[in-house]
Amino acid sequence: MNVELKNIHKHFGKTYANKGINLSIPSGTIQGILGENGAGKSTLMKILSGFIQADPGGEIILNGKPVVIHSPADAIHVGVGMLHQDPLDFPPMRVLDNFLLGRSGGLFPNRGAVAQDFKRLAEQFDFSLDPDNYVDALTVGERQQLEIIRLLWLGARVLILDEPTTGISASQKTKLFATLKKLADQGMTIIFVSHKLEDVESLCHQVAVLRAGELVGTTKPPYNTSRLVEMMFGKIVTLGERQPAKSGEPVLSLRDISLEDVRLKIRNVNLDLRAGEVIGLAGLEGSGQGMFIRACAGLVRPVGGRILLKGRDLTGRSYHTFKREGVNFLPASRLEEGLVPGLSLTDHFVLAEEPNGVFIDRAAGQRLAEERIKAFNIRGTPFSTVESLSGGNQQRAELALLQSPLSLILLEHPTRGLDIESVIYIWSKLKDRCHQDSAAILFISSDLEEILQYSDRVLVFFSGKVSAPIDAATTSVDQLGQLIGGKGWQEKGGSHA
Repeated sequence: MNVELKNIHKHFGKTYANKGINLSIPSGTIQGILGENGAGKSTLMKILSGFIQADPGGEIILNGKPVVIHSPADAIHVGVGMLHQDPLDFPPMRVLDNFLLGRSGGLFPNRGAVAQDFKRLAEQFDFSLDPDNYVDALTVGERQQLEIIRLLWLGARVLILDEPTTGISASQKTKLFATLKKLADQGMTIIFVSHKLEDVESLCHQVAVLRAGELVGTTKPPYNTSRLVEMMFGKIVTLGERQPAKSGEPVLSLRDISLEDVRLKIRNVNLDLRAGEVIGLAGLEGSGQGMFIRACAGLVRPVGGRILLKGRDLTGRSYHTFKREGVNFLPASRLEEGLVPGLSLTDHFVLAEEPNGVFIDRAAGQRLAEERIKAFNIRGTPFSTVESLSGGNQQRAELALLQSPLSLILLEHPTRGLDIESVIYIWSKLKDRCHQDSAAILFISSDLEEILQYSDRVLVFFSGKVSAPIDAATTSVDQLGQLIGGKGWQEKGGSHA
């Protein structure tokens, strides 16, 4: 399906999110959309997919015919479906029930026929999805696969993917890319929104770059990476040199820690994490690092061993006790666990502070919000609701909520969905907090380059096994990838399930 966007404008109050964008995408094309966080990428795609409406005056033209899209139901009716960064599904429900969402027709669908359609589509793209499984048991990559075949079943001929490679493993990304190429070969139009240059360069037939709400240029292969970065930011951006920590006294000490859930057992992990040090946790999704970091936050209780924070035994104590001792946890799902949709930035900063008296001082709260917005370069106002912010600004807001003083910062995919400039900014702030408070950082990332760039040591997780700490400075991305895949463990040692 040919897609044309003509003169698309969108204002959110004083924020000018899209400024007269014109873009033409031929049928069978994988179109990359690049841009820094807050550049207007997601806004443009939400207009095309019916989640928000553009300002009057612009046009959406599909196969040469102007269409009016007021809702996601309108969009799917004309053949446009969007896969969001966080899949829009219902984790407590079964896979087949989620597959049925959005289907028009009677109240009692023929589940047998639907199950056959599901099986046919899953087999067509080599997806291993059990229709009777519950969605909360799926990885992020599997949830994406479910959403792709659901949108195809509903009739999508234009598929929009918003930052689809954040939070999925390398093997899941390979399968996703193979699926997208197959769909494009079948004549579908794929719009791939990302900040990851390597993904766009390896997948897309053409790329459009947005900056500050404007379309600043388009390009086709062969791509020039430096030129793309300059188009995105208006300047050249580099990661800079690694900055190893000057570590101090132990902050977190784990002694023979053992953890269990219904799928996984981790046994006898020992670790000393020192002030100023950063340790990265690497592994395929579901390998145990999520349970491990939550145990360090007091959210998961160990079945054996001890957790010491600056020498104090906190084993079995509550999350609130850990927090009072200076442990802060920033989860990956910003709007589900980290922030409260519907509340403004001012509300969040007021709630994060220790109460001072019985009544809330709204004026003081607004002043605090203004200070934090400026200090953390958040693109928003004290009255902006958190869901109205871009992913990068939500992440900055979470960072601005970190208490002071801190002992231990626990981060789950801290730069998920962020552009390179935001990644550098966030890590500079985190390193500052480490230095300022003599704190330590433990973080999970699916980006192996990020782990090696910002970690001093690395723990690798594989099927419940945890490696001995690995020196990040002397480890390559390839070596780390081998360990994540289960190879080379004899040399590295570590705990065993």
